[in-house]
Amino acid sequence: MPDASHSRSAMLEIADLHAFYGESHVLHGVSLTVRQGEVVTLLGRNGAGKTTTMRSIMGIVGKRTGSIEFQGQQLIGMAQHKIPRLGIGYVPEERGIFASLSVDENLTLPPVVKEGGMTVPQIYELFPNLQGRGSTQGTRLSGGEQQMLAIARILRTGADLILLDEPTEGLAPVIIEQIGVAVRKLKQRGFTILLVEQNFRFAATIADRHYVMEEGQVVDMIPNDQLAQNMEKLHEYLGV
Repeated sequence: MPDASHSRSAMLEIADLHAFYGESHVLHGVSLTVRQGEVVTLLGRNGAGKTTTMRSIMGIVGKRTGSIEFQGQQLIGMAQHKIPRLGIGYVPEERGIFASLSVDENLTLPPVVKEGGMTVPQIYELFPNLQGRGSTQGTRLSGGEQQMLAIARILRTGADLILLDEPTEGLAPVIIEQIGVAVRKLKQRGFTILLVEQNFRFAATIADRHYVMEEGQVVDMIPNDQLAQNMEKLHEYLGV
């Protein structure tokens, strides 16, 4: 069966991206493409530049050169607060759940930026663990439930592209499985997802393609259906 994603238009195009923290040159010419409706992972060891790539897309990294285009609009040079309004949702590794707010308050806090976002009942259907927990304080949730809440609140906003940074980090296998089910359902709904992941076994269950990063560069791209024959190479890249 031909890969339909090849005929889809690019939603996100990054070309020759360099990024700096102060004097530290962290990204060295990163180039990658995410097509509409795809789930794409960034794989790599700690310090490879995966999170910096995400932060660069969102304008959180101060000094960047090269090109980051989202639906044809150049993000480099754009004011940071304008980037989410284009329809990009970012779920950072630290999740950012507000301790003093309830689940419902956390869920409804991010502003709606575009039409077409999911309703609260639809979100509770996607993450049944959160159902009935609306008045619970955000930080009283388990780590897995906090991760679900961090993803859930972006889905209300109307964002088309979701950036997930290490969504399975430190979570129990049963929770990882539930997040995998949710990501696959989001793909079916037409969301486009770029995620940073170290657990490539999880990544293999949800992604269309995998970019491998090393020392601030993309060193390989592996389609998911070619993962099996590239497993040895992947073990070398990831040191597992």
